[in-house]
Amino acid sequence: MYFIDVILPIPLKQTFTYSVNKDEAAFLRQGMRVAVPFGKSKIYTGIVYVVHQSAPSGYETKSIDHILDENPLITSLQIKHWEWMASYYMCTLGEVIRAALPSAFLLESETIIRLASERQVDETDFSDDEFLVFEALQHQATLHINDIRSILDRRQVVSVLQKLLQKGIIQVQEEVYEQYTPKLKRYIKLAPVYAKEESLRELLDSLSRAPKQRQMLMTLFMLNAQEKKPVDAIQLQRKSDSTAAVLKALIDKGILEEYFIQKDRMEYKGDEASDLKKLNEAQLRAYSQIKTSFETQDVTLLHGVTSSGKTEIYVKLIAEIIATGKQVLYMLPEIALTTQLIGRLQHYFADQVAVYHSKYSTNERVEVWSNVLHSKPKAQIVIGARSSLFLPFSNLGLIIVDEEHEPSFKQYNPAPRYHGRDSAVVLAKLHTAKTLMGSATPALESYHNARQGKYGLVHLALRFGNVMMPEIELVDIKEKHRKKQMTGHFSDTLLAKMNEALDNNEQVILFQNRRGYAPVVECTTCGVSPQCPNCDVSLTFHQFKNELRCHYCGYHMAMLPSCMACGSETLDNKGFGTEQIETELKSLFPEHRIARMDQDTTKGKHAYSKLIDALENQEIDILVGTQMLAKGLDFREVSLVGVMNADNLLNFPDFRAHERSFQLLQQVSGRAGRTQKRGKVLIQTYNPYHQILQQVSVNDYEGMYKQQVEERYQYKYPPFFRIIKITFKDKNQQKMQKGATWFGQALQLKLDEYVLGPEAPPVGRVRNLYISNILVKIPKKSSLSKTKKFIDGVQRSFNSIKEFSTVRVTIDVDNY
Repeated sequence: MYFIDVILPIPLKQTFTYSVNKDEAAFLRQGMRVAVPFGKSKIYTGIVYVVHQSAPSGYETKSIDHILDENPLITSLQIKHWEWMASYYMCTLGEVIRAALPSAFLLESETIIRLASERQVDETDFSDDEFLVFEALQHQATLHINDIRSILDRRQVVSVLQKLLQKGIIQVQEEVYEQYTPKLKRYIKLAPVYAKEESLRELLDSLSRAPKQRQMLMTLFMLNAQEKKPVDAIQLQRKSDSTAAVLKALIDKGILEEYFIQKDRMEYKGDEASDLKKLNEAQLRAYSQIKTSFETQDVTLLHGVTSSGKTEIYVKLIAEIIATGKQVLYMLPEIALTTQLIGRLQHYFADQVAVYHSKYSTNERVEVWSNVLHSKPKAQIVIGARSSLFLPFSNLGLIIVDEEHEPSFKQYNPAPRYHGRDSAVVLAKLHTAKTLMGSATPALESYHNARQGKYGLVHLALRFGNVMMPEIELVDIKEKHRKKQMTGHFSDTLLAKMNEALDNNEQVILFQNRRGYAPVVECTTCGVSPQCPNCDVSLTFHQFKNELRCHYCGYHMAMLPSCMACGSETLDNKGFGTEQIETELKSLFPEHRIARMDQDTTKGKHAYSKLIDALENQEIDILVGTQMLAKGLDFREVSLVGVMNADNLLNFPDFRAHERSFQLLQQVSGRAGRTQKRGKVLIQTYNPYHQILQQVSVNDYEGMYKQQVEERYQYKYPPFFRIIKITFKDKNQQKMQKGATWFGQALQLKLDEYVLGPEAPPVGRVRNLYISNILVKIPKKSSLSKTKKFIDGVQRSFNSIKEFSTVRVTIDVDNY
């Protein structure tokens, strides 16, 4: 008898054993996918973990349905890395696999099938079952896998679907927002026959009786001469004032040819790779220091001020690694950043760049996955957000973690709640590769590690081209209010500077860390403000939809004409968000173009790149936005950055509030004056003497670091202590509190003073679930793994108590 242990993508700790026959056992290897029955009616795609001959005791094994792969889809290094993740972040291997694999790889009985939109159907090569499925899908747009079972009247349908998927007849659909087909853009070119002068002349003469067509041709030549870019059909029609019919006539005559370019799927059609930029002295020095530090250290931290040209150094390192035939992973915190960087890297490496993040559809992610697995030349460099570290690299040479201080590298929901930066370091160790982290404001832990000699540390203190650091001025709005020098939320200083910048045709960025129009709507008669029915927060007013929204659960209602409690029409807005600033700007600067960049305006896949392109092409004069703006983007013409109110960043109930504010303000101000002229930053605040603001205004990272580390040491926080946060949620408040208290007391038996809580968070109820948290602090000297084992034990006994069965417990390791 032969058996395999299978990892299923479900949150259960163990692997599951299934029986296989002798041939299957010889064929199967670790990392292949098999479809297996689970429970009464479900079928899951499992990953083979090990093939063995020891029968499990106590139960009959089921046999597998069938094998889905010829070759392993997952490398053994990946499984090692995932096992580390599961044990370090206290979750199960199944959850890691669910996060790691693109969902097209995990067919299961909850899947919905639909016809692919671009399909060439040859009905002759269908088997009977395939034809039945195809026919059923023509009558009904989507089918559940269980429906397909009843149509075919058999249990195992996955193999049929797998074949249809490979033929490109059907698509697998997951959550609704993931459904899109790649956008094909139609471009027009002159048929190659007419490339020669004389044939072209004959053509133009022959068109003398068709003036419209002739005009369209002329327009095409004009556009071709102006720009080197391909000419798209819509642009051509618009420019030559004609219709689609004229274009169609020209195409039918064979004078013009149409061709389609897939806009998204990383088909790079640009110029050949161009030479690397020459580094300046400071960059060369940093570059050679990084090389030296890599001789002794596996991880190096590059601390370079904003706009010091860190990307150029990365590019040189990447070029070196690729030359040796190894792969490079370049991790960024934000999808917005990837759009700007893809262009830059393609400029140097042309088609060797692959991109991987969650705004891509499953098919695109599958393509990247297989390219990386077979280490194809077009996946030598992978750029991506945190999920890209799950890809099946075979020989990784370098991982670059850019803007490593970013909170976006941490995943909060669902499990695995991993930190991209820390997991990347482990991944690099497994591949014996090097890790380079770069940031203008490193996270305290990273900087602390570098100071302790755990990482190498390289400084890059000059901005590229010796541009001076922006001049930062703090504006005291308490004074301004007293002297009546405020217009709305703008101080006279800020307005004067904005006018000056706009007069010089420079761009302005304004930063306010709140979206919406006003965070609180309050009745001035009775003081009641509308609350969210599912969460303990007030509703935020969004003007452009004229509605009140909850930013926690998405509940929304139309804006009220009068107060719900007393009926008077005296509703007043408290606080302000990006929308309100946008509205004020429109009345203050009516003749300038104003845009807003926050979660509401960047919903679509390309919304980011559209806004970023518009700003680069100077189609926008003033951009208002939330912290998306702070993320390492590079705009040439921005000379002024205004922070509308720095105080709501500083007064935040989190031990990292000050460090985060410093990083955010420093990054936002790094957007100003990135070319010759010195930029200017204005920070409006009620408390200009706040230590952090003073340190930001003189770019004093060292001072901030020393002071914060001192405080962290006194109050027992990272980097001196490890933190594990345990969250309890339940619809019933008493039950949740009772469970949390029980858990806390059980932990205190061994960890006594290092257990804090249970304590309710600032927002104590979200989506009708009451929440409370326990923090476990782990001193450096005690063993992390033993503490985790102990917490695990407590959780097991907690789960076995019937009364607490509905309470949801989530464990978040290193939750900062």
